Amino acid sequence: MGSFNWVSLISIIFMLVTTPILSASSLSSDGQSQIPSKFLNFAKKGEVFDWMVGIRRKIHENPELGYEEIETSKLIRAELDKLGIPYKYPLAITGVTGYVGTGKPPFVAIRADMDALSMQEMVEWEHKSKIPGKMHACGHDAHVAMLLGAAKILKEHEKELQGTVVLVFQPAEEGGGGAKKMLDAGTLENVNAIFGLHVDPKLALGEVASRSGPMLAGSGFFEAVISGRGGHAALPQHSIDPVLAASNVIVSLQHLVSREADPLDSQVVTVAKFQGGGAFNVIPDSVTIGGTFRAFSKESFMQLRHRIEEVITGQASVQRCNATVDFLENEKPFFPPTVNHEDLHDYFRRVAGELLGIHKVKDMQPLMGSEDFSFYQEAIPGYFFLLGMEDKTLGKLESVHSPFFQINEDVFPYGAALHAALAASYLSEFQHEVPIPEGEYHDEL
Repeated sequence: MGSFNWVSLISIIFMLVTTPILSASSLSSDGQSQIPSKFLNFAKKGEVFDWMVGIRRKIHENPELGYEEIETSKLIRAELDKLGIPYKYPLAITGVTGYVGTGKPPFVAIRADMDALSMQEMVEWEHKSKIPGKMHACGHDAHVAMLLGAAKILKEHEKELQGTVVLVFQPAEEGGGGAKKMLDAGTLENVNAIFGLHVDPKLALGEVASRSGPMLAGSGFFEAVISGRGGHAALPQHSIDPVLAASNVIVSLQHLVSREADPLDSQVVTVAKFQGGGAFNVIPDSVTIGGTFRAFSKESFMQLRHRIEEVITGQASVQRCNATVDFLENEKPFFPPTVNHEDLHDYFRRVAGELLGIHKVKDMQPLMGSEDFSFYQEAIPGYFFLLGMEDKTLGKLESVHSPFFQINEDVFPYGAALHAALAASYLSEFQHEVPIPEGEYHDEL
């Protein structure tokens, strides 16, 4: 029998002791991870908070629409350069993807959207939008600031990361389907899970809300041109009235939900656009209508799409008109339902509870709003949640997509720390459950 190599045995024991799934320094006496509280304390430091506020205000002053986020992307890359974080650019025209950690598996992603809305800001303050007709009215400027805040936290604690965090800065969430283009560009290659958030002006500051399963609806848009034959309003018998036809179409479309959909399967069809003639005594040649439709399952969504087209063309025909229907898929692609992965729900509640207190982690009912984060969730396990920012002592905050929308910047440390804690804890806890991909991965990092 050969001699026993005690040195090798001692080295193996040392490695096993010093590289557990969660390092001893990351656990409190009751076994809870110290990562969330440590990250929150870091994010609340004055210099970190002020840095995030400065970034957000620069972006807010210079809002850019979907796929036009040139300056926003430039600012993000400049900050990543300062932090020493490598990134890929461009992706999906203006998108940026940064990497923090070992550069090796497992990979987990955290995401922020960058685009603004086509609306005039009505809030008078020092950092009001400088671009007429454009405004960050949905909080994407805050989302970018918080994801950069998370990047700063993660870079500061990079040696503790047991894998790689992918920072996804995405263009064109507001109807442009930027998430789909980021996916097509390979952003989530070898990524095992992704987390995203949205600020909520109606939820208390420091609270979060989410749910397992369907959270937000799938959404689509439609536009229809109903053509008849114009003429004098006093002689309708010589015309084929598209206004009357369009009116019948709208009423019939409402029956799709009230009489065809299962009452327990929530759906919405709304006609929000009606454009016809310009005179009181002239029947126009055509009328254009348009709207949106929503559902919580892909099957219900596609059935609704099919029936919308049938009803519009059929009802127009009854009134002797012709109709063409356009679902605007090139301009406004269909968004799938936002469905939170069941296995990530308890994980999110635990990490958020450790960071905020479990009493501040709320369950919510599904909402009919939509979010293109859903494209990521179709590809890999994903989890999306709402982050509260209401402070009643500061006054009422308006809803998103309002020209009076405002951000309570006190929310920034919570969002940055949550992003960072969800990612870092995921790498620690799931590294031995995640299969190592065969072939090449991001080894250039």
